[in-house]
Amino acid sequence: MNTMVRTKLSQWRRVCDIEELAVERGRAALIGREQVALFRTAYGDVYAVQQLDPFSGANVISRGIVGSRGHVPTIASPMYKQVFDLRTGDCLDSAGYAAVDGGDGSLKIWDVLIIDGDVLVTQMPVEPVPQLRSSA
Repeated sequence: MNTMVRTKLSQWRRVCDIEELAVERGRAALIGREQVALFRTAYGDVYAVQQLDPFSGANVISRGIVGSRGHVPTIASPMYKQVFDLRTGDCLDSAGYAAVDGGDGSLKIWDVLIIDGDVLVTQMPVEPVPQLRSSA
């Protein structure tokens, strides 16, 4: 879960109950006009990223494979298997493909907040918070 609350509560949208998110499985939701993929990890963290795969142009990210690289929670696209950091949306490897929009291939992210079992997502994507890198 993104821990920094950067948005007024009125700018959040309830998406579902936390119990409706299966652990290590994705679920798609519509926030405004954008499809968002939600993931609940085995550690209880919840992440929201764009559903649109930037490499295939298909709305499939919620059907990807949840995993990790070290302590980094990841999602692998079911199309061409690019792996993305769920915290930042960064593409960790492009598997030799270029993004269809010519961009860097990263996913947009949304902040997530859990209140009394309700999963709330910001109505607009947010800029990722820089992640601290471990020297170990």
